[in-house]
Amino acid sequence: MVKDVIIALDFPGREETLAFLDRFPAGEKPFVKVGMELYYAEGPSVVREIQARGHKIFLDLKLHDIPNTVKRAMSVLSRLDVDLVNLHAAGGSEMMRAALEGLTRPDGTRPLLIAVTQLTSTGPDMLKKELLIDTPMGETVLSYAENAAASGLDGVVCSPLEAALVKERCGGDFLTITPGIRFADGELGDQKRVMTPARAGQAGCDYLVMGRPITQAEDPVDAYRRAVQEAKDGSRP
Repeated sequence: MVKDVIIALDFPGREETLAFLDRFPAGEKPFVKVGMELYYAEGPSVVREIQARGHKIFLDLKLHDIPNTVKRAMSVLSRLDVDLVNLHAAGGSEMMRAALEGLTRPDGTRPLLIAVTQLTSTGPDMLKKELLIDTPMGETVLSYAENAAASGLDGVVCSPLEAALVKERCGGDFLTITPGIRFADGELGDQKRVMTPARAGQAGCDYLVMGRPITQAEDPVDAYRRAVQEAKDGSRP
């Protein structure tokens, strides 16, 4: 069952971001993703401003470094009190455990922490020829997901093609956050492993991440509502 559609706010700065959010009616506050472009341009202040407007936030910075550095960085990010943060599973189990420790506040609370398995722009040829990983994509993703689960994380970022297998291997409560969602009549862009919102709902994805199909639509609000409705329709038995 799809829990929500997350809009990727892939804008160059605060002005464009807030102008986009202003297009939604006052009572409609979609879950949004703040990624590297926007965060590096505007810093924590834009996160706080979006929060003040009532939006849940997925802070998508994909940390990947030595365990102590990631732990300290996560401790800083925990002060932003966002809903979801991530890192690269390729950093290994020790790094993921350190991240979880750094993200957890003294009172025991923390945002959800998820691990990126393989980017949805990565295809089998790149996996083998450039990353030198001979294991097939599906098994690579599942192995990374198992490491994340064993490290205490809440879920993974994976393509919608692998979501059902991740659930089967790691349990139904282990979250799958899936970019690479495109409408049936839309363009793929630089995504390689994609699925429609309806099919993603059928595949058991928890959170669908959509950027350009919504943000670059002629009517973004309508596109967002279409994505939510299609995902719900796909989730129905």
